Amino acid sequence: MFIFSVKSGLYLIISCSGCRTVPLAPQVPIWDANRVELTLHKIKEDVYAIIPKSAAQETSKGIPQATTGGFVIGEKGVLLIETMLTKRLFDQQIKLLRSVTQKPILYAVNTSDHGDHCFTNYLLPSSTIIIQNEFAKENLSKNYEGIKQFMVRLFGKDRGIEATKYRPADITIAKNNTLKIDLGNGKIVEFLNAGTAQSPADLFVWLPSAKVFWAGNPFIAESPTIPWLFDGYFLEPADNLKKMYDLLPEDAIVVPGHGRITNKAGIKYTLDYVASLKENIEEAVNKGMTLEQTRQSVTMREFDKGYVLFDWLHSNFNLPSAYKDISGSKIK
Repeated sequence: MFIFSVKSGLYLIISCSGCRTVPLAPQVPIWDANRVELTLHKIKEDVYAIIPKSAAQETSKGIPQATTGGFVIGEKGVLLIETMLTKRLFDQQIKLLRSVTQKPILYAVNTSDHGDHCFTNYLLPSSTIIIQNEFAKENLSKNYEGIKQFMVRLFGKDRGIEATKYRPADITIAKNNTLKIDLGNGKIVEFLNAGTAQSPADLFVWLPSAKVFWAGNPFIAESPTIPWLFDGYFLEPADNLKKMYDLLPEDAIVVPGHGRITNKAGIKYTLDYVASLKENIEEAVNKGMTLEQTRQSVTMREFDKGYVLFDWLHSNFNLPSAYKDISGSKIK
């Protein structure tokens, strides 16, 4: 067991209430970076997603998938969306990119401070400008080694994680702020820091001209996947998930954080789960139920549709996070 607290830099997994240890994931590694094969998917002209090969068949079966990403080619150069957990995966990512363009990688964006979204920044050319959420840069600068230990515990030793090196972001985006970058020929990319939607380090990427949205960890994947509320927040994520969902047009193409390409309807399962969890926890709190009583009562089996990590996430993280925020708001 180990503490997981992004704020403190300690990485023992504990319940969000801080009062008891909880089990590690039912399978470690959650996915194996030594086995993942990445594939290239052309979404529109000069707009590509990079998706684990297994995602096409396994997402709907509830099997956790490796990190997704992509890139946008502009007149001036390339925006890379996500780097990867290890050099092996980074090399695959760059090989896929170079199969369609030799233009320089002008920018790279990390949608999270979790290592599978940013640990190979150091392998990028020194000229590449790295973009992150403001909190993500601060947390990585203070806690990189702790985050690395956490990633090893979830994704295994000898996967190449230990060899990664910290490289700081060049541009950061503060909470409730947006950055727009022009890649040329009308390719304006927007980076949105809406606040905590999974963690305080979240960043969304939106390409309006192609209606493509990189959703990152807040929208992990379509059904039967449920969100990972590791960081102990619930009410702010509940609001921000809906805010980002409502922002999208009905015909948006969504690249989730860890699954096959989907659409707006495909990520609604996350909203439905969060809304139901909020309603259930509010009812439990109003009845004066303790956290343990609530854990026994609010099982939400209607959302348990085969996701391998359902019980682990729901009981040990999502439910306690919701209980903490909702019971705390009642006291105020």
